[in-house]
Amino acid sequence: MSRDHRTLLFLCVANSARSQMAEGLARVHVPHGWSVMSAGSHPGTLNPLAVAALREIGIDISHHRSKGLDDVPYASADVVITLCAEEVCPVAPGIGRKLHWPLPDPAGFTGTEEERLAAFRTVRDELGSRIAAFWKTMADQPQRTQR
Repeated sequence: MSRDHRTLLFLCVANSARSQMAEGLARVHVPHGWSVMSAGSHPGTLNPLAVAALREIGIDISHHRSKGLDDVPYASADVVITLCAEEVCPVAPGIGRKLHWPLPDPAGFTGTEEERLAAFRTVRDELGSRIAAFWKTMADQPQRTQR
């Protein structure tokens, strides 16, 4: 079967902050032939501070919603990146390539709204750096032709 389309899936627990920001960031520079999605093992609600942190850099994820594993075709994803640090990450058996980027959940930070937003910015910026490096790595690899 010819395959010219690949899927990147970001996974975390609630799909409310890290994976949502990762999805938004990855879609900005998604290479031709790729799609990007996110999900969580126990989906919650999109965190407004995740929306605000990305809005600051011109990315709108306000239309996103938290999704569970049953809401995305995770079993056919080409690459799964888990983002959990202090909690137990979802397991995605049978996936081609798995990466783990343990980042703290900014939704767990306490303090003033500005202090909490600063935590989201830190995670956003780290995700942005890692995603840029990931896309560069993928661009340097030949396109898979069979699944």
